[in-house]
Amino acid sequence: MDLTTAFPPFGLRIEAGPLVLRPITDDVVPALIEVVLAGVHDPALMPFYFPWTDAPADKLPAQFAQYHWGTRSRWSPESWTLEFAVEFEGTLVGSQGVSTHDYLVTRTGETGSWLGRRFHGRGIGTRSRQAICAFLFDHLDAEEITSGAFTDNPASLAVSRKVGYRPDGTARLARRGEPAVNQRLRLTPEDFVRGEPIEVTGVEAFRRFIGLDA
Repeated sequence: MDLTTAFPPFGLRIEAGPLVLRPITDDVVPALIEVVLAGVHDPALMPFYFPWTDAPADKLPAQFAQYHWGTRSRWSPESWTLEFAVEFEGTLVGSQGVSTHDYLVTRTGETGSWLGRRFHGRGIGTRSRQAICAFLFDHLDAEEITSGAFTDNPASLAVSRKVGYRPDGTARLARRGEPAVNQRLRLTPEDFVRGEPIEVTGVEAFRRFIGLDA
C-alpha cells in the first residue's frame, strides 16, 4: 500500500508540453509557500473571494498548509476540491484547482488558480486553465465548468475569454469589508478553446474514487 493507492488524487498528473499539473503532496507544500511569500498580486488589490494572501507572513505558511490538509480531510464523493501544483519548465509557479458538489449529478465544477507574481504575463495561467478544463471534459465527463473574477481583475477575465468562458451574470460580494462586483463565467465543451494536448496518468483510479466508474 502506498499513498496514491490510499488516496488516488495523489496519483494524478497532467502534462501539456512544458506545463505539468502535479499533486500537492506534503513535500510540495513548502516550495509553494515560498512562491506565495514572494508575492502573488499587487497588495493594493485583492483578486480572491477569500483574502488568504492578506495573512501576515509569519502566519501564512501554517494557514496555507492547513488549507491543503483540510481539503484532503473533508474529501467525499459528494463534495471535493482537487488542487494541483503548477510546474512550468521545471519550476513550481502556482496552483490550479477545481471544486465541486454533487458532481455525479451536476457534472460541473468551478476552477480557481493563482500564480506567483513574477510568473505573470507569460501565458502560464491560460495554459493551466486549458489543461484542467481538458482534463475535466475529456477524462471526467464534465458537461460545463464555471469560474468567476472580480470586474477589476482584467487579467483573470482575459484568461477566461481566451479559454472560451462566456459571461453568466454578476454578483455583489463583500471584499475586504467593501462591496465588489464578481463576474460569473461558464464554459461548455462546444465553446472550449483548447491548448496543447494533455497526457494524464492516474485517471482510472481517480474515476473510481469519485464514483464515476465501479
